[in-house]
Amino acid sequence: MRNLLLRCTILLALATGAHAAPARFSDDARQVADWVQQSGDNAGLPYALVDKKAAMLYLFGADGQLRAASPALLGAAPGDHGAPDLNQRDLSTLPFHERTTPAGRYVAQPGRNLQGEPVVWVDYGAALAIHRLRPGPAQERRAERLRSATPADNKISLGCVVVPVAFYEQQVAPLLGQGRSVVYILPETLAAGAVFGWQ
Repeated sequence: MRNLLLRCTILLALATGAHAAPARFSDDARQVADWVQQSGDNAGLPYALVDKKAAMLYLFGADGQLRAASPALLGAAPGDHGAPDLNQRDLSTLPFHERTTPAGRYVAQPGRNLQGEPVVWVDYGAALAIHRLRPGPAQERRAERLRSATPADNKISLGCVVVPVAFYEQQVAPLLGQGRSVVYILPETLAAGAVFGWQ
């Protein structure tokens, strides 16, 4: 219920053109955000939290202040581990079980994909990026999935974190697209402390 209320709040903000993040977010995201703030793990860089259970992307300034949030599309398959050497493979042929968004801490940097579009490379070797919504097969209804009030239908990508075009251009690009940043992808099957090293 909490995740549903959070997504409704954010979707209302997006619909009215606002991208300020709400004060409430999931317990998992709060725990990781508190740990980053207390430990200084972001090393003075802006950072992002990807809450896979809630299908949300949260953006933080280098000072640890929550700047913006958006629903996101994520890897279609459940799991917290990525497949190897994805940047050397034809992603369109990936079997379903390899279409995961792997959990972990990543030092990200801006770049461009093979089509020349700007992206934030979370892990270039794993072909893992944060990017804006692109046209896809009509049956996937990606734009509708981003607007829905539940995270259950947001698992559709090959593994990347996909956000609305306006959110990418107005929030992601200015904060994460200017230099290095840190991206924390929260697990969905493992304990957060085990993934980020505090247990």
